[in-house]
Amino acid sequence: MSGGLLVAGTTSDAGKSVVTAGICRWLVRRGVKVAPFKAQNMSLNSFVTREGAEIGRAQAMQARAARVEPTALMNPVLLKPGGDRSSQVVLMGRPVGEMSARGYHGGRQEALLGTVVDCLERLRDTYDAVICEGAGSPAEINLRRTDIVNMGIARAARFPVVVVGDIDRGGVFASFFGTTALLSAEDQSLIAGYLVNKFRGDVSLLEPGLEMLRGITGRQTYGVLPFAHGLGIDEEDGLRPAFKNSTALRGAVRESVVAPPHGDDVLRVAVCAVPLMSNFTDVDALAAEPGVVVRFVDRAEELADADLVIVPGTRGTVKALAWLRERGLADALVRHAAEGRPVLGICGGFQILGEHIEDEVESRAGHIDGLGLLPVRIRFDREKTLARPVGEALGAPVEGYEIHHGVADVHGGEAFFSDGRGHGLDGCRVGAVWGTHWHGSLESDEFRRRFLAEVARAAGRRFVCAPDTCFDALREEQLDRLGDLIEEHADTDALLRLIESGAPSGLPFIAPGAPGARA
Repeated sequence: MSGGLLVAGTTSDAGKSVVTAGICRWLVRRGVKVAPFKAQNMSLNSFVTREGAEIGRAQAMQARAARVEPTALMNPVLLKPGGDRSSQVVLMGRPVGEMSARGYHGGRQEALLGTVVDCLERLRDTYDAVICEGAGSPAEINLRRTDIVNMGIARAARFPVVVVGDIDRGGVFASFFGTTALLSAEDQSLIAGYLVNKFRGDVSLLEPGLEMLRGITGRQTYGVLPFAHGLGIDEEDGLRPAFKNSTALRGAVRESVVAPPHGDDVLRVAVCAVPLMSNFTDVDALAAEPGVVVRFVDRAEELADADLVIVPGTRGTVKALAWLRERGLADALVRHAAEGRPVLGICGGFQILGEHIEDEVESRAGHIDGLGLLPVRIRFDREKTLARPVGEALGAPVEGYEIHHGVADVHGGEAFFSDGRGHGLDGCRVGAVWGTHWHGSLESDEFRRRFLAEVARAAGRRFVCAPDTCFDALREEQLDRLGDLIEEHADTDALLRLIESGAPSGLPFIAPGAPGARA
């Protein structure tokens, strides 16, 4: 078997990431050597590969679904929004500078097409199949000329395209038709058909509409995936409303296992929904623990009943610190810590908890006083730290990954993570206040249990961690469920034909096509 497929969507959040992961897991279970690919990703949730390259977390999870090690080839271009209409451009896992959206779409993006095509071809040389994920919608006609992630890559590779639509939003038939009808004739020749996502109810009631859609487009629907809770993989889109307006996260609760607490009490974790929040997936391992309730907050009074407050990572440390002060959360954090109640800062959150920040790189704000909860001074370096460290904390093994420009000078307290021989590796702890640059550390099961036991003691809660929660196993179960969705609710024989042979010949053109399109 040799070939590939592009999973596009009618909109952002239509389900492209989960469908791509599901197809990868279904294929690898069939014995197919498969790899994921996304030419260009816009995300504040990123990951560090074994070779020290930064890629989107969604592609890392898709690689896991395919049971392969993630590499920079799977996500050659990563854009990390930083506010003020600009993003850091990460090329082949390394930052190459800041650029405005106008500057990027004005020429830089088009120039990268050769790079992304080369990465895709290298994957095709190694794997039986490559499942590509698009971005946004392929029918964004204002961006088609410089597109390298949707029809641009599909045309370069001659890959068939399946368009995913979220029927839970409504208007899915119009979205499928309109998406196709706004593409040029050559682009339309690659649109093989559609896949309905998040359907609730009796599929037989939908079938007449699917037949009518086939009649007017000449394209089949490759499956109707039912609505299912808890099937999302690590979220990626850096332009979700939650990042543009923190109030969109108010009261949001990370989806967790439905299980009672193992002890007498629950633990309440409040995550400050700072601007440009990055790698908020760090708290997923906490939400997976029975009896741990994780919610995002943006008001000082919401810290009152929190047993643990987390200041998460952020692409804008100085901006996040100013936001905490403006909303009264900074003072509430200081009071929380003064009462001996637990606080954890991760990456940018760790930097905020320190004494002061010297930033001539990210915000160029110069000297800024931090919250002073940890004896740490932060200096921003132009070189980004990208690493996959391992160590020990609280007597348990721990591993994580680092993505930061800030360099910490710790001059007091005790090291949070060590090498197990008494030498500090990262972070700082003073009483019930902890800080670290390591993302993902809470995914280490024994360390997480011991950390939560410390939190419970400091908070005076009779909370006991379940002894058998394995975050790695839960993640595998989730990926298997995605594979099951494809296997049970998609036309897998037809998908295999697409992957092996490409889009069917003779697909009809749907008027009007792209305005001013050139074939």
